[in-house]
Amino acid sequence: MKYVYILESVEHPERFYVGVCDDLKARLLKHNTGGAPHTAKYKPWRIKTYLAFSDPDQAIAFEKYLKSGSGRAFAKKRL
Repeated sequence: MKYVYILESVEHPERFYVGVCDDLKARLLKHNTGGAPHTAKYKPWRIKTYLAFSDPDQAIAFEKYLKSGSGRAFAKKRL
């Protein structure tokens, strides 16, 4: 199973991060302990939304979409 997730910074709620992983709990722990340099500045993080995909290619494609301009607009309005 692959998970596409959106994180929201607890202290900076205007900050979001989109990612994909195999183990959501372990990945969130890594973000919150500073193990992911891109998100270390705005920790702690909480999961805003996640979706599980049985097809890894679909998960990667959806993550890429969420990182696009139209995907960010979709996520802001719907997720």
